[in-house]
Amino acid sequence: MSEVPLQRPVFALVVRLGAAFVLSVMLVFVKLLGESGVHLAEILFWRQVVTLPVLGAWFFASGTMYLLRTERITLHGKRAIYGLIGMFLNFGGVLLLPLAEATTFNFTSAIWAVILSALLLHEKVGRYRWAAVLMGFAGVLVIAQPGKGDIPLLGAIVSLSAAFMIALISIQIRDLGKTEHPLTTVFYFSAFSTPVLALALPFVARSHTPYEWMLLGGLALFGILGQFLLTAALRIGAVASVIVMDYSALIWATLFGWAVFDRLPPAATWFGAPLIVGAGLLIAWREHRLSKTAPQLIAGD
Repeated sequence: MSEVPLQRPVFALVVRLGAAFVLSVMLVFVKLLGESGVHLAEILFWRQVVTLPVLGAWFFASGTMYLLRTERITLHGKRAIYGLIGMFLNFGGVLLLPLAEATTFNFTSAIWAVILSALLLHEKVGRYRWAAVLMGFAGVLVIAQPGKGDIPLLGAIVSLSAAFMIALISIQIRDLGKTEHPLTTVFYFSAFSTPVLALALPFVARSHTPYEWMLLGGLALFGILGQFLLTAALRIGAVASVIVMDYSALIWATLFGWAVFDRLPPAATWFGAPLIVGAGLLIAWREHRLSKTAPQLIAGD
């Protein structure tokens, strides 16, 4: 069992920003694979299976095989179940919606994260962070423009469900991070989920072109890196704070949507984006202030 990690809230925000960029690139690979006709279950399989040999080799070469020892195997299994459901919904939303819109719906995870972190982790979430989350959600509403019928209903439901799972998984990772190394959590997620996904391969797998293999390789590489960064950020920072940095993914989704898929989001995005970015900056500032405040004063944040 490892020692309780030192909390570094500002660095956790930086790590989460890096994770947002890396995972945005990964979603580009997902969407390109979907457009090439690769089945979602097979995409998920290749996303996960490469993690096991890569991390196994790293543990062996670095002499850190002891990191695989755990007294929380049941919780790792539960995290894998939730993670597999969340990844299925997340990737499904990307396949059903344009990249920027799918990313926008995922931003509602911040709302769920605040509620769940307060209820399950008993973290102190005061008026500033509540206000910041509301401001961010207002930006999401401006961008999504609900009721106009421009976004497929099924895609919206899938992406919103993915957002809830992202928040719930963040709570689990935060709990695991108290005793487990980030790479341990990533390894067991793949160890539990890969066999389940392998069961679907006989029904969905097909031969691939070199281009598709390149996309699958990029998917696996960026997926491993992104998952590690997500886990590391939640190990050293509060859920309700670091998850808001996911809003930065809108910038990358917009750029990639334009550069790769030749699609720019509507004008409403440019009005809602400042609200979302402002929410992230407000929470980053408040978290930095709270890290310097005596514990007995944090309840009033």
